[in-house]
Amino acid sequence: MPTFKYIAKNQESRSVSGKISADSKEAVIEELRKRKLTIISLNAVKEAGAKAKPFQRKKVKGDEVVIFSRQLATMVAAGIPIIQGLDALSEQVSHPLFKKVLATVREDIEHGTSLSVAFAKHPQVFDSLFINMVKVGESGGALSEVLDRVATYLEKTLRLKRKIRTALVYPILVICMAIVITVVLLVKVVPTFSEIYASFDQELPAMTRLLVVISNTLRQQLVWYVAGFIAAVFGIRQWHQTEKGALFLDGIALKLPIFGDLLRKVAISRFSRTLATLIQSGVPILESLDIVEKTIGNRVLEVVVNDVKNCVREGESLVSPLVKSKVFPPMVTRMISVGEKSGKMESMLLKISEFYDDQVDAAVEGLTSVIEPIIIGFLGIVIGFIVIALFLPIINITQII
Repeated sequence: MPTFKYIAKNQESRSVSGKISADSKEAVIEELRKRKLTIISLNAVKEAGAKAKPFQRKKVKGDEVVIFSRQLATMVAAGIPIIQGLDALSEQVSHPLFKKVLATVREDIEHGTSLSVAFAKHPQVFDSLFINMVKVGESGGALSEVLDRVATYLEKTLRLKRKIRTALVYPILVICMAIVITVVLLVKVVPTFSEIYASFDQELPAMTRLLVVISNTLRQQLVWYVAGFIAAVFGIRQWHQTEKGALFLDGIALKLPIFGDLLRKVAISRFSRTLATLIQSGVPILESLDIVEKTIGNRVLEVVVNDVKNCVREGESLVSPLVKSKVFPPMVTRMISVGEKSGKMESMLLKISEFYDDQVDAAVEGLTSVIEPIIIGFLGIVIGFIVIALFLPIINITQII
């Protein structure tokens, strides 16, 4: 987070100076105005110390933010002052970064900073959706309701992520085990049989010769293959950081035979739930779309949301860009269109998100049943080929004898 050095005058016309850490220069200006200071100069500075970096590497888990939001909402609804609530919650937090952040937030609030601005200084913990909803809750006098709504949103989002992670863990583990077993057979077992066959003084079958060639090549160049694989993964990740790379790879991800449909459903569910939650909380539509664009998690869909935002800014409907994208199914676009015309956009979006949550559940349950026979069949073919190729010379010798 950047640090800004300021020189200002207070209400008594005395010069004061200091440093403030914030996301942007505008946030610093807003903070200084709340302190009733007249700004003389404001410049960004580089902090020499790096003591906070070790804490920043330890990311705060979403579950901890959910619990914090739910408990703070309860305390606010019970009439407990924010500072006392933060004191109580800080004592319960065990994460070092989160504890430090809450202490800083408490200190900022004591100096007259609003809760949303204090949260905005810590984007590594509180994202833009959280901050904007808290800002709306403060201005509308419904902070407890908004915090509770944020917690509900985060819970559903985390539950969706866990489902996807659970669906992917099993096939990835099986594939990794299959690769390890195959490499061990080719590098350790096949050479042993190859030395035995060399003493037969007999031409080996074609399958066995092919297996021996693959084994020798792999043993001689295994390091290069591993290095090439690591370099390819690193190169793809770096390319994904670029605009063209992200559009290309995310577009391919949406077109994958089995996983593409699942990723599409997850993205539609996230889009609908995020936009519904923001609109329901009173966040302006353009700000809501800007937040959705940052949180949707797929560059292809980010471009679509950006087009929607531009259309809304020009006074047009947000449905036409969704239809042109061909990413959102007709059912989704029609429900959004009905919600837009009837003024019940958030309720329609919530229905869409609930529907696609159920779709994701069904897809995740069916994913294992679909992938498992494919992986087992592939593994059986590979292992079967190796076993047959190894024992074919022995069978031939037995027939000759």
